[in-house]
Amino acid sequence: MTTALPHGTYDLVIIGGAMIGSSAAWWTARNPAFRGRILVVERDPTYQFASTTHTNSCIRQQFGTEVNVRISQFGIEFIRNFRAFMEDAEAPEQLFLHAFGYLYLADTPAFADTLRTNAAMQNRLGAATRIMTPDQIAAEWPFYALDGILAGSHNPVDEGYFDGGTMFDWFRRKARQKGVDYIHNEVTALTLARGRVTHVTLASGETIAAGTVINAAGPRANVVARMAGLSIPVEPRRRFTFVFAAAEPLSHDLPLTIDPSGVHVRSDGRHYMTGCPPDDGDPAAAFDDFHMDHAIWEDKVWPAIATRVPAFERVKVLNSWTGHYAYNTLDQNAIIGPHPDLPNLLFANGFSGHGLQQAAAVGRGLAELVTEGRFTSLDLSPLGMDRILRGEPLLERAVI
Repeated sequence: MTTALPHGTYDLVIIGGAMIGSSAAWWTARNPAFRGRILVVERDPTYQFASTTHTNSCIRQQFGTEVNVRISQFGIEFIRNFRAFMEDAEAPEQLFLHAFGYLYLADTPAFADTLRTNAAMQNRLGAATRIMTPDQIAAEWPFYALDGILAGSHNPVDEGYFDGGTMFDWFRRKARQKGVDYIHNEVTALTLARGRVTHVTLASGETIAAGTVINAAGPRANVVARMAGLSIPVEPRRRFTFVFAAAEPLSHDLPLTIDPSGVHVRSDGRHYMTGCPPDDGDPAAAFDDFHMDHAIWEDKVWPAIATRVPAFERVKVLNSWTGHYAYNTLDQNAIIGPHPDLPNLLFANGFSGHGLQQAAAVGRGLAELVTEGRFTSLDLSPLGMDRILRGEPLLERAVI
């Protein structure tokens, strides 16, 4: 990644070069209908603090909104046919996917009913989700303690964790091969005229003429929106992750288990990965606040996982980190597409922890908006700006 600006005019400027921005760059560059220049502006070329880097790299179809199920189904198609999409014999034929599924546990009748409703919708769309009784759960995974659990929801097909790092690397590699320019810089201002963004100003002082701009700034999405005089309900939220070893490893893989306590835990190779949000109301965080709350392990995480899986009474933490969700406070769903007042400013923000698994479908959709002015493959319009402006949430309840 260079700091020099190769050109002063670009047909497409993407603010943010992590997973979503690089996906949009690659999909647009590979589209035969696009013949312009693309610039990706990334403030941290190490991606040390990007949400992409701190992800748990999981994918699921157990969502509460149809559009998210369909997005994930394309994500699986993309993973399974990776080399064909990359059009490169050196690319992996398919990405690694450890499909042990997600297991949502319900301890109230209301949440059990929500799982049943969601499962019916997911099944209608072709997902293999099944509702399980405590006895069925115990028969399949005898290591759980299920006191208080009324039901579970599990999909044994095409859910689990995948090699998101390789996907990200190939997005950037192939984008560059197709002529996309990446620079290490930061966008500090947008210039508006006649209802359009006309120029992007960089921290280094250069001003770039831009045909279309994509806001792919992750947790900083609203900072970019305010440069255009707009506001979107997206803010950074801290999420804690711990990797641990168990003195008594489980007999077989642990699904990504979402416990009623708010803690989730899954197998991670020979070890296990667990995490949760802060235990203080989940407030907005500063952009540079990656402070690890080590007390939350002793006070919340370990008690929760040891209660649910008694074999986890004796464990050793091997690694831990803090990452940020780009959290949509309205409905925990992505915002994808243009603002009606600025049709050449496209938003791809507020993924609320789902960005990595949704990047393939979202990048393709953004490329379609850039080249065709509409979605031509998967209709992502339910995630558009209109619902934000109306204040009418498309609520995604299945947020971890």
